[in-house]
Amino acid sequence: MSKLKIAIQKSGRLSEKSLDLLKSCGIQLSNGDRKLKAESKNFPIEVLFLRDDDIPQYVEQGVADIGILGENEVWEKDKDVTTIKKLGFATCKLSLAIPKDEEYFGLEYFNNKKVATSYPKILSKFFTEKNISVEIEVIGGSVEIAPGIGLANAIFDIVSTGSTLLMNGLKEVEVVTSSTAVLIANRKLNKEKQQILDKLIFRIDAVRAADENKYILLNAPESAVNSISAILPGMKSPTILPLSKPGWVSIHSVVKEDEFWEVIDQLKILGAEGILVVPIEKMVI
Repeated sequence: MSKLKIAIQKSGRLSEKSLDLLKSCGIQLSNGDRKLKAESKNFPIEVLFLRDDDIPQYVEQGVADIGILGENEVWEKDKDVTTIKKLGFATCKLSLAIPKDEEYFGLEYFNNKKVATSYPKILSKFFTEKNISVEIEVIGGSVEIAPGIGLANAIFDIVSTGSTLLMNGLKEVEVVTSSTAVLIANRKLNKEKQQILDKLIFRIDAVRAADENKYILLNAPESAVNSISAILPGMKSPTILPLSKPGWVSIHSVVKEDEFWEVIDQLKILGAEGILVVPIEKMVI
């Protein structure tokens, strides 16, 4: 039977998140010391541990069938691959930064300046669209030191917390774009591998839906059922169970994580009591 080969970053936060996702999908991997590859014991998949900037090329060439990596690497390498879906983790910004003592007055600041980056394609496209002329200095790593050693006037790089910029005497002045982890695939998967990919996507969707929602249980007066049901529609409709106390019911439903606190406040106003909110392990819609 064919195995689907998936490329993930060999180390770092994105690698750990990718392995956590596969684990949440019920996929057990051997080779815990993570050499070059690991095979699943219970799913037809093989994991290849690669440099993240090599993944688009290997997926395009069919060395790997699919890959998990940041959108920024997909954009920068610009290979002939299909982006299947965003995965909702490893989100970051790609920003322009300048020395902290410099006065910034808008994008015109960069006209005829030299900007250091590891993402020349993304940056060149951005400034071309803005009709601003810059000289791009391509650096493989430690971009933040470029202004300090006189190599460039500014930098363009990934920014998470901004602490690295501050340590190097820089300040963020423009967010060019945001990036998140994505699942990419070779455009020419055979039928058998496509079927395996479809099964994997089904599991990923169930895991992501669970992460984005919570299971909520509460007690409420019967008179508030219609109002609460409008707030908590659930997947189809909430479950309503009678309590031994006359005039009261137990309501079970699903609430989106990002709506949680606002919904709780509304439920309390409607008389809800004994509200319990618990994580959902898997959610098949």
